[in-house]
Amino acid sequence: MADSSSKKRKSPAPRIDDVAGVLAALKRLGTRKTRDEMEPRYGIHVSNGKVFGVSMANLKVQAKRLGRSHTLAAGLWESGWYDARLLAALVDEPEKVTGPQMDRWARDFDNWGVCDTVCFHLFDRTPHAPAKVECWAGRRDEFVRRAAFALMASLALHKKELDDAVFRAWLPLIERAATDDRNFVKKGVSWALRAVGLRRPGLRAEAVVLAIRLADSDDATARWIGKDALRDLKKR
Repeated sequence: MADSSSKKRKSPAPRIDDVAGVLAALKRLGTRKTRDEMEPRYGIHVSNGKVFGVSMANLKVQAKRLGRSHTLAAGLWESGWYDARLLAALVDEPEKVTGPQMDRWARDFDNWGVCDTVCFHLFDRTPHAPAKVECWAGRRDEFVRRAAFALMASLALHKKELDDAVFRAWLPLIERAATDDRNFVKKGVSWALRAVGLRRPGLRAEAVVLAIRLADSDDATARWIGKDALRDLKKR
């Protein structure tokens, strides 16, 4: 009888620690159902068509398994796959993210899913975030401009240490962008106004004043933003 120590043991599953390995794992996790629902249900259109169809829940599992890696995040982003770019936002190291990297990634945004995930889970944790809000708020590209307001909203929600004066100074940025009738910009502007207003009581009063002014505007987009924001600001 063979000694038990000589019996073959199952080798542990290989760790996913490279871009090719991560992409292969994402491909296995993707489903047709998730892919098919992205545009009709969520309004997410990926211009290059590179989508595996991995749920955010599964992406978060992968991110926890992988841990933080700035190098891996860069490789995932460069792959161009939608799911890989979401994962890049979850695994990148905020302290290593540079201003030029933020500009490069923002230029690649082609849908609100990537834009908001990157702003909400990564960019708002960098020291460059406030400067990018101000820089991007005047850009013409739809998703770069949306990123300014998604980042503003994310900072309002997550960065409690930021002085209220920072957000107060951004209210004119919201007002100037309120006439941009592009769908994803106007929704981003409304999100930012609501998030700033719900941050603290003093800001709420000023956000309500702005929302009322927008709701009374002659511009249809500004009216929509004002009324949309007021629904949240007045019920809290």
